[in-house]
This record gives sequence, structure tokens and C-alpha cells, in this order.
Amino acid sequence: MSTDARTAAARRRARDRTLLQALVIVLAVLALAPFLWLLLLSFKTNAEIFRFPPRLLFPPTLANYAALWTSEFRHSFVNSLTVSVASTVLSLVVGVPAAYALSRWSARGGGAITLWILASRMAPPIAFTIPYFLVYRHLELLDTLTGLIIIYLTFNLSLVIWMMRPFYDQLPRSLEEAAWIDGATLWQGFTRIILPLSGPGLAATAILCFLFAWNDFFFALILTRTEAMTAPVAVVNFMNYEGWEWGRIAAGGTMIMLPVLIFSFVVRKYLVHGLTGGAVKG
Repeated sequence: MSTDARTAAARRRARDRTLLQALVIVLAVLALAPFLWLLLLSFKTNAEIFRFPPRLLFPPTLANYAALWTSEFRHSFVNSLTVSVASTVLSLVVGVPAAYALSRWSARGGGAITLWILASRMAPPIAFTIPYFLVYRHLELLDTLTGLIIIYLTFNLSLVIWMMRPFYDQLPRSLEEAAWIDGATLWQGFTRIILPLSGPGLAATAILCFLFAWNDFFFALILTRTEAMTAPVAVVNFMNYEGWEWGRIAAGGTMIMLPVLIFSFVVRKYLVHGLTGGAVKG
């Protein structure tokens, strides 16, 4: 290849890289624009929010965030954090061993059992609302954190099993057999050999379980009143007959996004591999 041809090819590659980078920047701006706009609104006064045309440069204020922590939102935020973390941990504690057992179970009917477990997420949430409400009223679990943890556990359990089973299907059984030969018990082989290898899957599954519990609005609205109210429900209280407090709504939405962003950032290196690791068997 001549020098001119190599130069032209290098220019085309540089141009293609530039176009690709520009496309990625445009897509990132479009994806992040709603969140950035919400963040900007949380630092504006009501007068600044309704100003037209809107200004990108304005004197910021923390009054909306200060108002959140002097209202019932603070208690609701703690409720959401408690329920989400507890339900996620319990779902992993129960679901991960169940997924491992189904993966190593060679008897007929294992696939049918797994499909039956997934059936709990096939129906819309409203189909379970009335039975849960009637049972919770009888058991005095309405407006309690325990009641929310139980309902999130039942829905997240099937998610954990379906996400973790493909990871265990990929791990060769020779790893466990070698541990058993060395004198390890079945539980020791699982906790010391298999469980550490499933870190990416655990991270991805934990994020999805946490997101479901943290972002849930429907069950929290129906099954709670004041004591166990969660943050998404508390934000709705800023929409009242006197008017919608847009600054507090934006601040509350920003605070609701914050734990998810922090959690995702902490386990980011496992997330992509965890979401795709069980997609292909082999």
C-alpha cells in the first residue's frame, strides 16, 4: 500500500472515531438531560422554576433540601432505605442457595419448578394487592416495614433464582468435586468455592432487587399509611390542593436517585459482566 493510501485510511479512521465520539456524547446528553434538569430544578426557587425563558445560570438555593429534612420525607427516606436493604439481603440469602440447588439438581421437573417460581412475576402487581391487603389487615401488618419487606421478598426471590441459576450452570462441577475430595462439606464447597466465583452475578442481582424495592410506589401506596410510608409515596404529598411544590418534588426525586447511583457506582465493575455473564451458556 502506498504512502498516500495509508494516509487516507488513517484519516478515515480518525474521522470515524470523531463521529463515533460525537454520537456517544449526543446520546449521553439526551439520556442524562431529564436527570440534569431535575437536579437544576431542585436548586431553584418557585419563582425561578416558573421563569420564562428559563435560565441555566441562576443563584442556587438549598431551601428545598432543607425543607425535605424538616418534613415527613426524612422518616420516609429512612423507611425506604431500611426496606430496600433488608429485602435485598433476605432475597439473596434465600434465593442464591435455591438457585444453586436447582442448577445442580439433575432430576426431572427442575425446569418446570423454575418456571413455576417465575410465575410470581408474570401477573401484574394489582392482581396481588387485594389478597395481600386482606391478609395484612388480619395479621396487623398494614403500615409496617415488616409487611413491605415480606412482599418485596416474595417478588425478588424469583428474580434472584432466575438470574443466578445461569451462573451456576456455567461453573464446572469439578470445582466442587475437588473440594469434596479434600474433605469439604457440601455447604463449605458452596460458600468457599462457588459463591466467590459468582460475585458479578450477585452484584447485578442485588442492584435489580434494590431497584425494585426502592422504586416501588404501588404496594407502598396501598399497604402503608404514615408509619411505614416510603420516599416515593412521600414525594406525592408535595402535590396538594394548595399547589404543587415543584422545588421540593425535584429535591425529593434527586434524593431518591442518589442511593441507587451510589450503589451502582460501588459495584460498577461487576455490573456489566453480571448482566451478561449468564446470557450464554458454555
